[in-house]
Parts: sequence; structure tokens; C-alpha cells
Amino acid sequence: MMKAGVESARFGPYLKQLRLEKRITLREFCRKAGADPGNVSRIERGVWPPPQDRDILERYAKALELKEASSESYRFYDFAAADCGILPRDIMEDAEVVKVLPVLFRTLRREKPTEETLDRLVEKLRRS
Repeated sequence: MMKAGVESARFGPYLKQLRLEKRITLREFCRKAGADPGNVSRIERGVWPPPQDRDILERYAKALELKEASSESYRFYDFAAADCGILPRDIMEDAEVVKVLPVLFRTLRREKPTEETLDRLVEKLRRS
């Protein structure tokens, strides 16, 4: 769990933005999601980290009426993972993607991957 006062990177504000765009009050969202309003408020403000339990995230997504495999739902789950410093589950379940993750990490750190390795990464990303 995050320390009090440490702000979440993106999930909480994104959750609140989606909720407000859909004109769902905090209490209504919590009723639909089976969640505690105080806890959700803390998440939205970045005081608490996002839940990592897939069932809870799915309840939240359902309460927000997010379409499965939509850009909104991917962003929702990606922010939940990233804010806790982990990679999204669907990424980690793809063995081909996992194999090229070290290249991505080196690239992000500005280390120069080989052209062949970079080509394989680009091709894999195109097929995803």
C-alpha cells in the first residue's frame, strides 16, 4: 500500500474522469461496484493505490460501463498496473512479447539495441 500523501500516477484521476464523464456519482458508482465510497475516494485522489485484484477491477470497469477490449478499458487496466509498478497481465501472458521486453527496457533507458533486435520488436508490436 502507498504511504499517505504519495500521489498515484494516473489510475485514480482516470477513474474519476471516467466516472464524471458518465455522470455517475461516487455513491452510485460504489453501489454498482460493491465498493466503499471512502476507499474509492482515496483511490481517486491518489492517496491509495489502485486495486490489483482482477475481480475488483472488473467490477469497477462494469460499473463504469467500459466495453471489453476498448481503448478506455485497456487504459483503465494499464493505469492500474502501472501505478503499482507492474506490467499488465495480458502483456505478461504473451510469451513473444515477454521475450522482447528487455529490448524495450534497454531502449527506454537509451541503450542502443541491435538493428535486428529492434526490427523483431517492431514486427511483434505490429502484429499485436
